[in-house]
Amino acid sequence: MRRRKEYGVTFYNPSKAYNGYTLFAPLGCKDTWLIDMEGRIVHHWAMPERPGCYGRLLPNGHLLYACRADVEEREKAGAPKLSGHGGIIREVDWDNNLIWEYKDPFLHHDFCRMENGNTMVLKYVEVPHEIMVKVKGGVPGTEDNGKMWCDAINEVTPEGEVVWEWLSYEHLDPVEDSICPLCPRKEWTHANTCVVLPDGDVLTCFRQTDTVCIIDKKTGNIKWKWGRGLGELAHPHDPHPLPNGNFLIFDNGYHRAGVEVNISMVIELNPKTKEIEWEYRSDPPTDFYSEVCSGAQRLPNGNTLICSTTQARIFEVTPKGEIVWEYISPFYGEIEFGIINWMFRAYRYGPEYEGLKGKTLSPEKFESWNRLYSSAAFRG
Repeated sequence: MRRRKEYGVTFYNPSKAYNGYTLFAPLGCKDTWLIDMEGRIVHHWAMPERPGCYGRLLPNGHLLYACRADVEEREKAGAPKLSGHGGIIREVDWDNNLIWEYKDPFLHHDFCRMENGNTMVLKYVEVPHEIMVKVKGGVPGTEDNGKMWCDAINEVTPEGEVVWEWLSYEHLDPVEDSICPLCPRKEWTHANTCVVLPDGDVLTCFRQTDTVCIIDKKTGNIKWKWGRGLGELAHPHDPHPLPNGNFLIFDNGYHRAGVEVNISMVIELNPKTKEIEWEYRSDPPTDFYSEVCSGAQRLPNGNTLICSTTQARIFEVTPKGEIVWEYISPFYGEIEFGIINWMFRAYRYGPEYEGLKGKTLSPEKFESWNRLYSSAAFRG
């Protein structure tokens, strides 16, 4: 990431941007922020722990948030030291009162609140040795003290009962679903997404195998997958369905086959034809690149909000690729990579969003913070 002198909103075209409020949780801090289009803080949640990855605003106005459990507790339970680790999923109300909490030291990356009130979660599980030795790919000798980890997807009730479980090692092929040759063998899959589709099936994304797939909820079988081969995807994140039935995917571009310079893209894929119907890449292409994390959101006006993690950058583009809003996070904190201002994902909520109805959104309440962190926006 190039050095920047400016933070907050660096560009804003009100006539083309989708008006609303943007939610993000800096990975190095214990805070979740909601900002307006000028970059002014209008609401804030403070947590006891740093985010496991991110938070989402539910339709009831509650914040559903993944937290990092105590490191010693996770190690004592035997949880691996892998990226995206969490251990706690917490729901708090608008005033930060605890509503619900679920703990498992093996939780990581993503979660999804379902229509039935249950929550779908990701967790690390160990690959049985007899399967591990058959898994192809990865850098030889880079297992985790002789272990390899993959993913489980669990459906958890409000009472904390696991009522459905899917184990990736039972459904993936050790040869066909091989690990990227440049990645360590301590992880086979590295899922970063669990999205429950309207028909109840589960959409997920395996970073290490460059694959997006749909799991049949009833049988557990993988009924659709895309991404491996001919360099279609390179360590992707955040696939999710659009109203038109297509999938929006953040293609990180890390370890992309056959290229000299890595770049990121956001693509809209037709899952029936497996054709890319829209994509965003910057001009020049090297201006947009995040090798890890990141995500994108299609907005109601057709624009796309993009979170580029390692650039600490949230920006909005039109269908033609014009940037109409940009924000650079000013919130730094220390994580295992050093002192950074990264955020995993970001979400924009319009003023009409059900979760914001009746809520007080007051930049005046955060006047001192806003003087420091919301730089004057350049209006295009």
